[in-house]
Amino acid sequence: MRLFKLQSMVLIAIAFVLGCSEYIIVGILDNLAKQFQIGISQVGYLVTGFALVYAISTPLITLAIGKKSLYKALLILLSIFIVGNLLTALANSYIILAVSRLITATSSGACIAVALAFANFIAPIKKRGWLVSWVFSGFSIASVFGVPFGTWISKNYGWRYSFYAIILVSIIILFFSILLLPKNIHQQASKNFKEQLRIFGDRRIQIGMFLPMFNLAGIYVFYTYLQPILSHILLVKENFLTLTLFLYGLMALISNQLSGKIASSSGLKKMPEIYIGQFLLLVLFPFLAVVPFIGMIVVMLLGVSMYLLNSPIQIFFLTVAEADYPQSLILASSLNSIFANFGIALGSATGGIVTEYFGLNKIAPIGSLYVLIALVLTLILERIGKLSTHKFNMI
Repeated sequence: MRLFKLQSMVLIAIAFVLGCSEYIIVGILDNLAKQFQIGISQVGYLVTGFALVYAISTPLITLAIGKKSLYKALLILLSIFIVGNLLTALANSYIILAVSRLITATSSGACIAVALAFANFIAPIKKRGWLVSWVFSGFSIASVFGVPFGTWISKNYGWRYSFYAIILVSIIILFFSILLLPKNIHQQASKNFKEQLRIFGDRRIQIGMFLPMFNLAGIYVFYTYLQPILSHILLVKENFLTLTLFLYGLMALISNQLSGKIASSSGLKKMPEIYIGQFLLLVLFPFLAVVPFIGMIVVMLLGVSMYLLNSPIQIFFLTVAEADYPQSLILASSLNSIFANFGIALGSATGGIVTEYFGLNKIAPIGSLYVLIALVLTLILERIGKLSTHKFNMI
């Protein structure tokens, strides 16, 4: 049991450092815009590019892993991740910065997919929902501590040192991964890529994989531009910006923990109610933000709603794969991350367009349209998913 706890901590730490690297851009948009003398929306497109490469590369790499050792695959991916962040820290032009972010994104998606596959193998069935929610919470912990701390480092020492800190933490995590993670884990062998891809023929998967996409598209229209929203709409002073980002990250951490509880109880049944609430918050934000205190409450509630889907949909994918497509377990583990990042790309790109042509104040209502799509997809999945999900009460 002690070994399981230590292994769990390593997997959570991996998610944490991946989250720090992915989210840090949100906290240093202004710094990068000044450094490279470009518009804030152009820096925002780094989030879009990162998410697109993350989403496209992840299934290709997970398919290539096949029946190879997950242990070796994870170590290689973490090493590439470290190199990508080092290139970011050393970047002397926007082009090099963008390329370095794409290298980091290429390793990040497959890395979390393999980490989640580890979680599925090492956790007892009763602990699986708990561990999956905590691995996802690693990303929220990055929002709570990593992004505000990285923002503080950037403000006081320069944005490059934020990435040096990420590199240092990554090396420590790589060391403990070598030391603690099991070396003999493989997914079930498949004859070829085509056999692994059979999972995409399942209607439950076809509908379910678009759910995290539109779920995060709705939030990331807003979240990508959270720093300027806080500064220019809610009039948060620069001295309090780090504290506010910390509080938002704390709400996101609570969101992931609530996600684990939802997965263990009502699962996806609860999501329609959540999406209705999220829709109303986004639509009403421009009106409520006239009073900054009330606007801040809305921002924090959006933070709480941000990751509620994570654990229910992850367990849903794993349940379908275990029952009907065991040769596709790693691919199934990656579906949430893949399509969540398509959603991040869609949301951040939409946010950039809206900011450039209509202004920050129109961002939230546009995001609500994606939330409506997520609501419809959840209701469709509820109708078609009941037969194979009794075990985890997912629908």
